[in-house]
Amino acid sequence: MRLILFILISISLQASQSLLDLYQKKGSVAIEKVFDTQLATKEYWQYKLKDINTSFGYFESIDYLLACDKSDASLKLYTKDKNNSFILDENFFAFIGEKKGDKQKEGDLKTPIGVYKLLQKLNNVDSFYGPLAFVTSYPNAYDKVQGKNGSGIWVHGLPLRKERDDYTKGCIAINNVNLKHIEDKIDFNKALVYIDKTSFSPSPKEDFISLLTNLYQWRQAWKENDINNYINFYDSSFKHNNGLNFKRFKRYKNRIFNKHEEKRILFTDINIIPYPMAQQKDIYLITFTEKYQSKSYSFNGPKELYVHLKNGNFTILAEK
Repeated sequence: MRLILFILISISLQASQSLLDLYQKKGSVAIEKVFDTQLATKEYWQYKLKDINTSFGYFESIDYLLACDKSDASLKLYTKDKNNSFILDENFFAFIGEKKGDKQKEGDLKTPIGVYKLLQKLNNVDSFYGPLAFVTSYPNAYDKVQGKNGSGIWVHGLPLRKERDDYTKGCIAINNVNLKHIEDKIDFNKALVYIDKTSFSPSPKEDFISLLTNLYQWRQAWKENDINNYINFYDSSFKHNNGLNFKRFKRYKNRIFNKHEEKRILFTDINIIPYPMAQQKDIYLITFTEKYQSKSYSFNGPKELYVHLKNGNFTILAEK
């Protein structure tokens, strides 16, 4: 509500009267288009983020971060305080994969580099894994389009009845008391696991302003069936999680846009975090809940975009 008031206050009385005239003649849909345009401006997001700490990213529905630094075999737990800032709660020693580098395939004994959700908490596990385990989302959509495979990457404990090696087959293992602390502290549905070869590196706030502006410009082109502007947001190397490459995806979207259907598209629970990449900088993961409604199709569920930000503009590398 404060943001809507900001928009209304920031425009002139004459412009406010024009909005009322527009509503009188064309109804709420016309007003919605005006606000869609505002959401796609950098000025809106500069105002929205001016008092928000974006040191770790922009988060609407994530409250906990587990950051694994492979260089010093540590797992740090960060929790979000009442000011929406992430505060270090604990720093744990961790066992990680025997081999160095980013995981590429099943059995390579490497811990992956990336950002992952916690999909499940397992309470009845083999005693080798301690009292419980959290299942990560490896391989994520970006891993898959890069040809990476494997499964079963967990955050788990230490054996209850015997000693273990000084490394894992790719999981992250920590002391059982520390694992129980994490269990007691977090809601795993609101947590992300960030794994890199070094410690977390913050991005400037201006990047998140640009990313959110681009996200809503992409949405606006989508809503308005503007196929050229919409496709321009996609990198030529793009791959969809369903296997479509850029050319096939473009043909598919052309068929959809040519229907000229009216669309309702809402984004909620937006989260943006820098993506750890050894090969390329300025990669970001954007997750959100998408509510899509048209005459021929409806969808309400989670969405993931992996984007490359350059000179204030993003291109989409992978999508799920």
